[in-house]
Amino acid sequence: MKPAVRSRRDVRGARGTRGFTLIEMLVAIAILAVIAVLSWRGLDQIMRGRTTITNAMEDERVVAQLFDQMRIDARQAATDDEAGQAAVAIGGNGLQIVRGVYAAGVAPRLQVVRYRLVDGGRVVRFASPPLGNVGEVRRALSASDNSDGWTAIPLMGGVSTFATRAYVPKVGWTMSMGDITSQITQNDNNLKVPQLGNAPLPRAVTGIQIAVGAHNLALPITRVFLIGE
Repeated sequence: MKPAVRSRRDVRGARGTRGFTLIEMLVAIAILAVIAVLSWRGLDQIMRGRTTITNAMEDERVVAQLFDQMRIDARQAATDDEAGQAAVAIGGNGLQIVRGVYAAGVAPRLQVVRYRLVDGGRVVRFASPPLGNVGEVRRALSASDNSDGWTAIPLMGGVSTFATRAYVPKVGWTMSMGDITSQITQNDNNLKVPQLGNAPLPRAVTGIQIAVGAHNLALPITRVFLIGE
């Protein structure tokens, strides 16, 4: 018998149907692995950046809420003679303001507000109930933050420092309550007789400066508020 002779067409067909070699498969897998790693790193950076932006926006909102409430309390601060003593008190990682409470159809009242840096690094706003007479104001000024009827609202966490300063006319910025009480005494002594009963005493404190430091801040955030603006 004659040996079978394969045509050129059959040889080309056999060569065209061959599979990938092992080296080709390894190269393809390596390329896919590199693409997967690069894609994962890019996605991870996007997710980290998104988380950082979200946290920064939340921190900014919390700080803005804290300072907005302080600005409102400072703007509605009572005078020293209305409070019966210093309407603004500083020191001890805290701030105290005697402020007016105004509501439609209700006589004006006073309220004692305190900002404290409590354990755990959280700034809390303590507020007394509305006070209708001088006796109630004096009792509230000497009462503790957790007295009956007082409210406590946490405003900002992660705080490491809470520093306050007061601006006293003719003295400047001070961290001493002695300067404030001395200014009140001076204002009282300089009150002229025709003025008695006609106008409140000048304010011993006309401005406050608040500096809040946190672990995630390179420098403390500082704000200045006018008293009774």
